[in-house]
Parts: sequence; C-alpha cells; structure tokens
Amino acid sequence: MMARALFRMEALLVCELPEGKEWRYEPKWDGFRCLAQKRDPTVTLWSKSGKPLERYFPDIVGLLGKLAAKTFLLDGELLVEGKKGYSFSDLQMRLHPAASRVHMLAQQQPATFVIFDILETEDDQTLMSAPLSHRRRLLEQFYEAYCSKEKAIRLSPQTDQLSEAMDWLSSSGWFIDGVVAKKITDVYVPGERVMQKYKPMRTADCVVGGFRYGKDSDEVGSLLLGLYDGAGRLNHVGFTSGIAKADKPSLTKKLERLIQEPGFTGNAPGAPSRWSTERSTQWKPLSPSSWRSASIM
Repeated sequence: MMARALFRMEALLVCELPEGKEWRYEPKWDGFRCLAQKRDPTVTLWSKSGKPLERYFPDIVGLLGKLAAKTFLLDGELLVEGKKGYSFSDLQMRLHPAASRVHMLAQQQPATFVIFDILETEDDQTLMSAPLSHRRRLLEQFYEAYCSKEKAIRLSPQTDQLSEAMDWLSSSGWFIDGVVAKKITDVYVPGERVMQKYKPMRTADCVVGGFRYGKDSDEVGSLLLGLYDGAGRLNHVGFTSGIAKADKPSLTKKLERLIQEPGFTGNAPGAPSRWSTERSTQWKPLSPSSWRSASIM
C-alpha cells in the first residue's frame, strides 16, 4: 500500500466530546498531518493533501531511515518547536524553495514527529481493518521497540478519562489546539470523518485590513482580519471564508472603492509557500479609518 494513494482518516468538529468506556482521547496537535512510510532504504513523507514532504524535513527522513524497523506506515503530526512551545509559524518556515535554507532550519530547529496510529507493521502486516484498540497496542509496542530512545519521535498520549483530556487544553507546555476522541472499536477508514475533534472557541472583534480576490476570479474571496497591539500596529491574525456567492459582486465593488494604504502596519499576510500560489497571497490593503464611514454588508 502506497501512502500517497491513501487518504487520511479525518475528524468531525463537534461542540462537545462524547464520553463513555468505548472512547479514547488524544491531543489535537497543531502541525502538519503526515503519513510516514518506510520501504528500506526509502522513507517517504506525505502531507494531508498527498504532497511529498521529504525535501522539507530531511531531519525526520534521516531519523526514520536509521530505525531498525525496515517496513512501516505511521500516521502522525510534524511539529517544530519555537520560543514558546510548538509553533505553526516556525513550522511553515520549512516550506522554503531553497534546500540550503531548509537544511539550515533543520539544524537550528529540528522537527518532531508525533505518532498516533500505525497502519503497517515492521513485518508488513496491514492494520487498517483492525480496531483502534489493537492498532494502539501495536503502536505502543512499535514505539518501545524502535523509537523510545529518539527524542524527535514522540508517542502521542492517550487517555480514557475525558476530564484528563480537557485538562491538557489548559496545561502549560502542551501547546495543543484541541482534543480528539476515537472509539476503540473503529477501524481506519481513509477519507472519512470517523473521529471527533473538539477545539476551544475564541472570539475577537477584528479590524479588516485588506482582502484577497478568489482564485481565478475578479471577485472577493476573503477578508483579511487584524488586531492592534500595544504599539498601535495592526497585525494580521486571520481571514474570513464562506462569503455567499450572491454577495460577492456588490461586496467587491464596495471593497475596491476602499482600497488604500497602509492596510496592515504590523505583521502582514504571509508570502507564497508550498501550499499556496503567488496569486493567492496577493492582497489589497484597506485603510482602517475608511471603515468608520462605510458599511459594506
């Protein structure tokens, strides 16, 4: 089984996690979902969308290549530690077109591979049709046999206590963005939302500092949101999605009349990456002051 042809099992976002003896809970890590496959001596890493990741994580490729296990297929998350714990922005820095830059970052900020499922064992046994309880037991055995001495490979914790899992969200040093619930009887179903995930909801009143056009479109695709810091700078913090198709023509005309520098005066929307195109990162600035006298919706 080739990892590239395998869709990852997904999780359904819920407002409340289920509870009961048949459920197990794991952290939801804020990194890059990754399938790691080894067919000695070749190691391949595949992203959630099926893109190869080996050139961006040579440190993980080298580490997995040195493991005594000659064959395996693992499901997990790639993470990079920043100044205050695991950092998604530092992780994105790995997606650089220059190999020299990637190798420098791999030395300065080595990645961590957190594993939470096993789909093929070292004896070439396929496990997708096995229940989670069996896969988890084999994963723990695999980790102890081959990975426990490697600092950059971690076994994702699991608990049968929902209260303990919820405590992870507020525990210093965890730096996770949610909790995943898995039923012990579930098999691995590629492409299906079999698991359940819970993410704490945070709200904020944001300023619109710019907008992007939709892909291959002259109409608005998303609004770019910002928050002011203590120095009065407007920093980009996210974007909107799901603008109704019927609203886009009139909204685009209103936005285009409001285009004005400077837009974001602090951190601005990012540059192109492996998962974006040059067009998708282009944006039009909107002067925050212009919104005081203009209603766009």
